[in-house]
Amino acid sequence: MNPAKEIKVGNIIEFGDSKTPMIVLRSDVNGSSRTGFTYKWKMKNLLTGSPQEVVARGDDKYQKIVLDKKEVTYSYFADPLYVFMDSEYNQYEIEGENMGDALGYLEDGMVCEAVFYNEKAISVELPTTIVRKVVYSEPAVKGNTSGNVLKEAKLATGHIVQVPLFVSQDDMIEIDTRTNEYKKRV
Repeated sequence: MNPAKEIKVGNIIEFGDSKTPMIVLRSDVNGSSRTGFTYKWKMKNLLTGSPQEVVARGDDKYQKIVLDKKEVTYSYFADPLYVFMDSEYNQYEIEGENMGDALGYLEDGMVCEAVFYNEKAISVELPTTIVRKVVYSEPAVKGNTSGNVLKEAKLATGHIVQVPLFVSQDDMIEIDTRTNEYKKRV
């Protein structure tokens, strides 16, 4: 068990009587050494994705959790579950609402990491950068080049990404999956 003063942004803790896994998204400290410190955390439930704000005293105890990760390959969609398979042909089902932004980039046979809590797959993490084909993009307008002008590009998965004007249809582009931003043309 760790005191609240040792919990940092990005840590995953068991919270409440139900021992729900929560990730700390933001931490604000208030108080003084004489009156004691309080910690205001903005957290997200890893099982449901619902946000929550909590105030904890500096000496409150919380259990940190280290989640297991395993490399898996996306197999198919079985409404409302996405099915992944590991190298030993074990199948893992993850609910669509727990997939987050990963749905915009997911393609058949794509390798990613499944995140496990209590031996149950709860979400998936994509590689940091991926390469995708632009299936539709408006042509650039002559004279519209002052500053950093962006336009929308549609990927094969239906996901929309903001790209520079010089990117055109059928181009292969590299995307940062953490920020959903265009990185470069490949």
